[in-house]
Amino acid sequence: MADLNDLSAQEIGRRLRLARKTAQIRQDDAAKVIGMSRPTLVSIEKGDRRVRIQELQLLANHYGVSVNALLRREAVHTDLVPRFRKLRETEEDHTGEAVKLLNDLVKAEVELENILGIVRHKNYPPARVIDTGDVLALAEVHAQDLRDWLGMGSGPIADIFSLMELDIGIRLYQRRLSSGSKVAGLFTYSQEIGACILLNANHPLERRIQSAAHELGHFIGTRQAPEVLEENERFLSREERYAHAFGHAFVTPRTSFENTFRQLTAGSEKLTRRHVILLAHQNHISREACVRRLEELGLVKKGIWAWFEANGGITNAQAHDVLGGSAIRPDPAKDDADRPVSNRMGLMAYAAWKRQLMSEGQLAELLNIRRVELRALLDQIDLEESETDDLFKLPR
Repeated sequence: MADLNDLSAQEIGRRLRLARKTAQIRQDDAAKVIGMSRPTLVSIEKGDRRVRIQELQLLANHYGVSVNALLRREAVHTDLVPRFRKLRETEEDHTGEAVKLLNDLVKAEVELENILGIVRHKNYPPARVIDTGDVLALAEVHAQDLRDWLGMGSGPIADIFSLMELDIGIRLYQRRLSSGSKVAGLFTYSQEIGACILLNANHPLERRIQSAAHELGHFIGTRQAPEVLEENERFLSREERYAHAFGHAFVTPRTSFENTFRQLTAGSEKLTRRHVILLAHQNHISREACVRRLEELGLVKKGIWAWFEANGGITNAQAHDVLGGSAIRPDPAKDDADRPVSNRMGLMAYAAWKRQLMSEGQLAELLNIRRVELRALLDQIDLEESETDDLFKLPR
């Protein structure tokens, strides 16, 4: 177990305060657990009075965390859960599930990076101001500005997830939520952790692409405010309308999207399902998002998508007839989401275990998986490593 004296009284107090808030426990109730007054607990949380080990054990048990997690020097104690709770007056179970998952993923990744000495690359563009002006026009301009800043031009984005993770440095997680969850994505930002996004891996690839672009809009325009994106959400607030428009403009820039559309429909008298299938496929978006963007830009009449929906839609079978095998795009993130932990997190966990920086018990607790699942993961990676020799050693 980590030593109580390894951390300052102020840091332990801060961690206890965050653990209490995350568990939604009042100071009065927490003080009763350890048989003291509320002012004494306040002194502990401020770091004015060092907590005793017996008190720490009682509080940790009451907050649903381990003493080891509270005391590990590299442990990350974030306030993502309280931040989201302040955002929403009423919290649905599905929202709480998604927020907790994002919080746990961030804590695990950052702690493993810290303990392994991994420095995460960040290439954040400056935040934009959206307080005044036409938000839809602002979103179009800001989306193209970001593309130019990244040196992308205006063509289709082959892999928006890698762009956000590797080129910008956003912490992006794609994990499965409960089957009935309405949550499509979450966004949060803090000075210490940076920008973090969770996408619901139950959703099809094209929907996750649009959700990622929407959350990127929040990162650009409303960086300091956490956000929950839900399915079929009505974008009424200024901030949500901006993020929605930014997502469309970033994935399908007005000029290039219009030029592609006109080239594709040159000589045609009417829009057909084939046109939509080809245009959506070229831009890596859903057929619905494609038609709605055409309507939004005035390239087709309003109500086209509603007509398609009322007349059988545009089916996967029809897309296969047009595109053949290429109609099905690889979706490695969905496969990764089926694992108990992501591939990257698993490799970092193995490195921490191999270098004896963390025990199996600590890793299982950090990753929220059973010891038997962790053991299977470690054994598999260890076997793969044992099959190689010194030739495969990586330079440091």
